Amino acid sequence: MRTLAVLVLAIAAITAVAVKGFDLTVFGALALFFVLWWTFLFAVLPLGNQAETDPSRVVRGQDPGAPARPRLREKALLTTVAAAFAFFIALVVFPLARL
Repeated sequence: MRTLAVLVLAIAAITAVAVKGFDLTVFGALALFFVLWWTFLFAVLPLGNQAETDPSRVVRGQDPGAPARPRLREKALLTTVAAAFAFFIALVVFPLARL
């Protein structure tokens, strides 16, 4: 729950900066950030994954390639930071006012 709250607060702050500082609409800022966040999520998800090698921990029906420790909280935070970095680079480089 705390991770979700941190992500919501971070995205709200990023959106507020984009709206106030770069003259974007709230919808435009959220839409652009959403697209970047999902794109970066798919790039970050496979990082550091290792399949379960202990046969006693594999559950019946589990995919043999499933990660032993997916670390989704860390990946969600890393995705948010990377997407925010790309978001602000896009705002500086491209004229996106009133998007």
